[in-house]
Amino acid sequence: MGFYRKNIGGRHQIVRVGIGAAAAVAAMTLLAAPGNVLGAAAGLMVAVSGFIGYCPLFAIVGINLPTT
Repeated sequence: MGFYRKNIGGRHQIVRVGIGAAAAVAAMTLLAAPGNVLGAAAGLMVAVSGFIGYCPLFAIVGINLPTT
């Protein structure tokens, strides 16, 4: 994908994927509908942003974490 520039990397990506996946699982098991679907979607969004290395909110605010 060439339309974005990575703005997170390294350990931050690993932490995002882990926390996002854990949040999605916790939301599906602990929350009642429709909150479980919304919580799982939010967790998956965090996990996907960690997986691809790009966070749109960071880009808007101007945060650029080292990608090494």
